[in-house]
Amino acid sequence: MPMYQPCKRNMVVFGFEGGGEGQILDLDTAVKGGILGGGVVGTGVCDKLDLRKMIEELDLSDVPTVFICPISLEPMQDPVTLCTGQTYERSNILKWFNLGHFTCPTTMQELWDDSITPNTTLHRLIYTWFSQKYMLMKKRSEDVQGRTSELLETLKKVKGQARVQALKELHEVVSAHSTARKSVIDQGGVSIMSSLLGPFTSHAVGSEVIGILVSLTLDSESKKNLMQPAKISLMVDILNEGSIETKINCTRLLESLIDDKDFQGEIISSHSLLVGLMRLVKDKRRRNGICSGLSLLKTISLHKEVRNLLVSIGAVSQLVESLSGLDPNCLELALCVLDALASIPEGRVALKDCSNAITIMVKLLMRISENCTQYALSILWSVCKLSPEECSSIAVDAGLAAKLLLVIQSGCNPVLKQQSAELLKLCSLNYSDTIFISKCKLTRTIQ
Repeated sequence: MPMYQPCKRNMVVFGFEGGGEGQILDLDTAVKGGILGGGVVGTGVCDKLDLRKMIEELDLSDVPTVFICPISLEPMQDPVTLCTGQTYERSNILKWFNLGHFTCPTTMQELWDDSITPNTTLHRLIYTWFSQKYMLMKKRSEDVQGRTSELLETLKKVKGQARVQALKELHEVVSAHSTARKSVIDQGGVSIMSSLLGPFTSHAVGSEVIGILVSLTLDSESKKNLMQPAKISLMVDILNEGSIETKINCTRLLESLIDDKDFQGEIISSHSLLVGLMRLVKDKRRRNGICSGLSLLKTISLHKEVRNLLVSIGAVSQLVESLSGLDPNCLELALCVLDALASIPEGRVALKDCSNAITIMVKLLMRISENCTQYALSILWSVCKLSPEECSSIAVDAGLAAKLLLVIQSGCNPVLKQQSAELLKLCSLNYSDTIFISKCKLTRTIQ
């Protein structure tokens, strides 16, 4: 029979400042001294708390390893110890036994005694540790709720710089605490924020309000209230003149409003909005704003009335120029916008007249992702169909035919393959068979 070895999992090591060796304490000593728990076990308040609920609500990442079940890697609620000295969650070790295993899961030793002993010392220590964390969380939550209420009341009374300061503090609290976000919504804070936006609102106030609103989950009524032309106009002004953080907040808030089913496209048919977004997209010094700007451009380009305006401000050539250096996510967004603009005649003409647009689209085929290939192919189809002789020649010289054959032979979407075959056929009409085969770079293969 193997000799019983005390399990190190049931011991806690505490180091000393100054680099000396750690002191090993057993769990009883740790509990009595309140070392891990930070206080006395079994307080009247903690005894009423449910351990399962505390574990679920806290969802901590810094749980002491001695509290973790080796099987599930989750905190234990009903720890039991085997004859080997190893401790497990009761339900987990019973499942292990039910599977026909009669060994210790950690050491793989055969068990000379199949009984399990409740580890009450460890249970009390786990309970105390989670109780104190839970009570601290609740206290902080109550403090946050109280401060949120105070700030909302203050905003009803103050003006000028005092209002800006109150909004800044509320912005910080809301950004850091989900409890504060819920409190703002529950206490009518969205209406208060919305009332502060208008034609005479300073940018200092508007920036903070937008930063708060973008952190909240807005209902349809709140969105409808924010979609008033005067409020949208203020957001657009702040988008053009605010800090990079404010610009990003503006794009995120506008995008959430545009996604609402009651949104009317004419509200965002604004020259100032589109110019502001294009500036954000082209500003490669502040790359964190590029994706948010492109994301909003993608959303508004779904509205027919916006596409002509985008083309008229030179968005096509600007977007084509910005493609180099974009990360895959941003690149996909930019191509999606260009594809939307290629759906109107003015957009197709602008793409045709953009000197390097066709060459860039050919290069992007089969390079980034299937979505990027799909957008690039759709753009090429639109332009080549507009002017088959001129555009097809440029595209084929850039290597389009070989790329299309790659798409056709790949395992991508059948619709994409079909479109590639049609574009290949369209391009081949301007060449003799021999010349087109050479353009496909298949001469050696055929010979």
